[in-house]
Amino acid sequence: MELTAQAPTELNPVIVRLFKKRGFSPLEVQDMLSWNLKDIPELTNMIDLEKASKRLIQAISENETIGIYGDYDVDGTTSCALLWHFFKMIGVTTEVFQPSRFVEGYGVHNSSIDAAVEKNVKVLITVDCGITNVATAEYAKGKLDLIITDHHRDAAPTIPEAYAVVNPSRRDEPENSPLKPLAGVGVAFALALQIKNDLAKLGKETPSLYPLLQFVAIGTISDLARMSPLNLRLTRHGLKQIPTSGYPGIKAFFQPEELKVPMIASEKISFHVGPHINSKGRLDHPDRALKLLIADTFAECREHYTHLEVANRDRRMIQAEVFDEAKQDVIKSLNGQDLLINIMYRPHWHEGVIGIVASKLVETFEVPAIVFTNAEEEGVIKASCRSAGELNIFELLDQCKDLFIKFGGHKAAAGLSMHKENFHEFKRRMNELLKPIPASLRTKTKTFDVEVGIEEISSHLLKDLDKLEPFGPGHEKPVFRMKNAIIQSYRIMKDAHVRWTFTGTNSKVSVQGISFNYLGKWNEMTPEELFELQGKSGLTVQFTLGVNRFNGNETIQLMVERVMPGQIN
Repeated sequence: MELTAQAPTELNPVIVRLFKKRGFSPLEVQDMLSWNLKDIPELTNMIDLEKASKRLIQAISENETIGIYGDYDVDGTTSCALLWHFFKMIGVTTEVFQPSRFVEGYGVHNSSIDAAVEKNVKVLITVDCGITNVATAEYAKGKLDLIITDHHRDAAPTIPEAYAVVNPSRRDEPENSPLKPLAGVGVAFALALQIKNDLAKLGKETPSLYPLLQFVAIGTISDLARMSPLNLRLTRHGLKQIPTSGYPGIKAFFQPEELKVPMIASEKISFHVGPHINSKGRLDHPDRALKLLIADTFAECREHYTHLEVANRDRRMIQAEVFDEAKQDVIKSLNGQDLLINIMYRPHWHEGVIGIVASKLVETFEVPAIVFTNAEEEGVIKASCRSAGELNIFELLDQCKDLFIKFGGHKAAAGLSMHKENFHEFKRRMNELLKPIPASLRTKTKTFDVEVGIEEISSHLLKDLDKLEPFGPGHEKPVFRMKNAIIQSYRIMKDAHVRWTFTGTNSKVSVQGISFNYLGKWNEMTPEELFELQGKSGLTVQFTLGVNRFNGNETIQLMVERVMPGQIN
């Protein structure tokens, strides 16, 4: 399954400049472009993985019921689906469980153990959660064997005393382990691989796990896991399989014409598949998304997918209302001082969208954001936290943990709950902690990768960009900057988006571009103002590259992030 990576000199000159700007050595370029799964780090090299596998093989041989318990987000849902399909491959029926964000909340709880016991589950596997649930692991003793698989930071005072704890971020795993970037679904895949290997040693052959990489790709991209060389290869092979997927629940997310490609783009997962899977869990119970991913027939899939479409539409409306309120609150609070962080709270904000709102606040104001709303319990508030730049939001929260009821997460994102009376002290402390940190490390800067001329924007460049897929944290989609740009024309679409036509001051070439939700953007000039200001020297445009597919035709499209007056250095 190896695809030989091109030498940098054979790639488009713009891509060569990109690699140079990002400081990649020729060896790193080869590693990044490689598809070879034979020389990836040993996925089964994790503490307790063999122990977990042997217990599950024992359960299979003794016909014990196995349960799978996953978080309600995309990573947890795809992890559940992956293990469900794996056990189905080897002829084992499993029970699947997911909590409600609004009833049980994040993690595995005593009630989760009770629900599993009621279904006669003897071994319960958690996926994408459990590493901080010390009390629940204690509660499970004597009731069932709890196997925790997770990838989040090991933040509790002690490791849960479960039957097995598989997590590349365990405190006693090597600090430099190449498995640390795995998403929860990657850890679930490693468990399936260990079981397959152990069954082979017993003389029992099992089907190939290769198709399961489709779930790894969706969960890894949606969870914003770091695109290390390992994650790049796993997701690459998963995305390659989706156009010919044998899972009707995965194909349900795509129109037939969208599957006429060699590989699905990571943006399709980020902006369409992931949000739809997440939508039900954000508004009520996530089980529809899991039912879709494990459905056998296209008829079942249509029913479940329709529910996700409705939920996603509702989610967007609620999110827009909450974001608008939060944005206005930030603008009102600006007092000319350096904005370090946005910590917002309103009791009525919908808990299911505060994470997305926090992300949009970071995108808008370029500083970290923490968005609170009321929890179910009287006097308790909960929040979603998002970092900006290189800031490790988890480490900052760890210094305030005496104020929290619970918290968890990782460098870029976290969640917490606390008594409402601690809100102002928390806000004060976070601002104090941020003051000594250089702005370059705690803000989302409007950086770009490579400057290009309008003549360099070509189908050749677009094809070579495709070879870099999938994109994600640590391997971001390249941002280009073009100077001397002239707006030939622009068109407002749906009172929110802008369709641009650009040319160069000394060029006859023109390119199309689009800016989604551009109108009303904080601190950005309107198209009318830019058109009037451009003069003879033109504008500076910052963008990523994409393809516009319409009526069977494909044209290059600039995904325009910013249009700035004059020649920005």
